[in-house]
Amino acid sequence: MRSIRPSFTARRGRNTRRTTSPLPVVALAAALALTVTACESGDAEAGGAATASPAAGGEGKITIPDDIKDKLKEHGIDIDKWKDGAWKQWDKDDWLREAQDYINPIIEGLWDPDRMRDAEDPDRGVDDSDLSGDQGVTDPTPQPVSAKAVPASYHANAPEAGKVFFDSPEGTMVCSATVVQDPANPGKSNMVWTAGHCVHAGKSGGWYRNIAFVPSYNDSGMSAAEIKNATREQVAPYGVWWADWAQTSDQWIAQGGATGGDGASYDFAVLHVKPEAGGNGKSLEETVGSALPVDFDAPAVPEVDSIKAIGYPAAAPFDGQKLYQCQDRPGRLSLKASDPTMYRIGCTMTGGSSGGGWVATGSDGKPALVSNTSIGPVDSGWLAGPRLGKEANGIFDKVSDKFAGR
Repeated sequence: MRSIRPSFTARRGRNTRRTTSPLPVVALAAALALTVTACESGDAEAGGAATASPAAGGEGKITIPDDIKDKLKEHGIDIDKWKDGAWKQWDKDDWLREAQDYINPIIEGLWDPDRMRDAEDPDRGVDDSDLSGDQGVTDPTPQPVSAKAVPASYHANAPEAGKVFFDSPEGTMVCSATVVQDPANPGKSNMVWTAGHCVHAGKSGGWYRNIAFVPSYNDSGMSAAEIKNATREQVAPYGVWWADWAQTSDQWIAQGGATGGDGASYDFAVLHVKPEAGGNGKSLEETVGSALPVDFDAPAVPEVDSIKAIGYPAAAPFDGQKLYQCQDRPGRLSLKASDPTMYRIGCTMTGGSSGGGWVATGSDGKPALVSNTSIGPVDSGWLAGPRLGKEANGIFDKVSDKFAGR
């Protein structure tokens, strides 16, 4: 049994224009022992107030499903005030936290190219700290594996990959994500896999807001300078898909934290999405042409020859605009004896890659999603992701069942 005693950092973002959060626990300012890699932040105010989705043929009218209207009323939320900027209020008493309280009304045009591009710009710090308690079984630290650029177009080479954008008390933030198959809607999935910390702040916070998925973000692999002059269609060629439902593990909601690796073994989430402007009647899977199966019975570490992690790293030396991947034989990382061991691979991807899919040969011999990026160290030499077992299968089934036949 080997304890982990290296230095780690909080991989968090630096706002272009710093906002002040009333919730220190989600401010992500303290760099402790181990942290989610994921979220690189931009400016919470970028893009300003936006209008809600207009109904077809009804300029300026708001189209909200009845169940969302009921939830808004239940929680005392005025949709007109929400769309005009009330979503920027992060008072702890009003921040929805429980699994059943997720709401995410569409604000059309909020995710414009500037706002998406600016959701990065990392700020890193280091603190020597020790993870206390029984660490269980951990394999030797893997050698770093250099991340390789995925060739453009991304749609041809990694059609399931994309970015998740969302707003938090710290600003506009970004993760990576994967289109996955929905057994209740074969060939027509609207489900996306990402990390729990990309949708919910964990034990001392609640659901993030304005959560949206952009498949094949920057599909042509434009440079950051080129993206400054790009249209929304160039940046998001397959549209912006808003998460009308999100589910993460009870363990992440109860234990998850920005630092220390808290809840990392259960750091996964499933989104159900819908196109911002109504779309053309096609599902997400039909739109991008592919979706990965999720394997909840993936082999144990000694039986896995190779895992490929994919994502949009945003912290230096990357800029968050291009897709990368790493491939390595996994080892085990144990943070707590009572929690499942995690997969760990050598990889130099940085913040922004969190939530990105880990692909391996599944139990049926075909490529499948077996994990997602969750945590990593200060030197960006490796990444770790949770093994997907009964808890992950449970939240996946709940989302699939909720939208069965729709």
